[in-house]
Amino acid sequence: MLVILDEYRAQGRDPRQSPLRIGLFGGEPWSEAMRAEIEAGFNMQALDCYGLSEVIGPGVATEDAETKDGMHIWEDHFIAEVIDPATGAVLPEGAMGELVLTSLTKQASPVIRYRTGDLTRLLPPSTLPVRRMSRVLGRSDDMIILRGVNLFPSQIEAQVLAQAGLTGHFEINLSRKGRMDHLMLRVEAMAGDGAGLAEALTRRIKQALGVTVQVKVGAPGSVPRSEGKAVRVIDHRPKG
Repeated sequence: MLVILDEYRAQGRDPRQSPLRIGLFGGEPWSEAMRAEIEAGFNMQALDCYGLSEVIGPGVATEDAETKDGMHIWEDHFIAEVIDPATGAVLPEGAMGELVLTSLTKQASPVIRYRTGDLTRLLPPSTLPVRRMSRVLGRSDDMIILRGVNLFPSQIEAQVLAQAGLTGHFEINLSRKGRMDHLMLRVEAMAGDGAGLAEALTRRIKQALGVTVQVKVGAPGSVPRSEGKAVRVIDHRPKG
């Protein structure tokens, strides 16, 4: 959606004049800052939507446009659990863990306790009589361990979007220098060369996440775009 927003502006068109009024967004984790950028850019409602192709595709859970307080799980069709991804133990409501789904009404390719790999929390009902799931933090296999600190791309994204003068596009490059892992973060300025933005973002990430990263700020359009799911992390570290 941010790529579409960029194209509107590149053509000199006002995205707030588009006919879009509400959108369901899924497929990868996103932050509240990204939601705010989409909503402000298009003058629309941007709702979180959860699904996966192995279960049904979009439609496992969706937010309420009025409350945006978590995605309501359609429990007449799915049983949802959250487990410890390391041990498989079922976790209590409110604990962060890996989402597990069982289908109740699928006649083709039903699933029983399917491990999604997605990290979330189960929450009590609010406006509807079904439980909710929180925003997906990331995938259990997406976690980056950088010098003893656990990070998710969505946490980096939140800091990029919070830094004035930067677009929402970023790319994480992981490498190993000697015995230490190194994270280089590529971002892009909204205009010009972004002087001073690298230092500001480095400081912001250190304060918020407790790790020191290298930031390289490029010109607008310098971070590669993807026509499918965005490629956020490129891992150059040796395997094994």
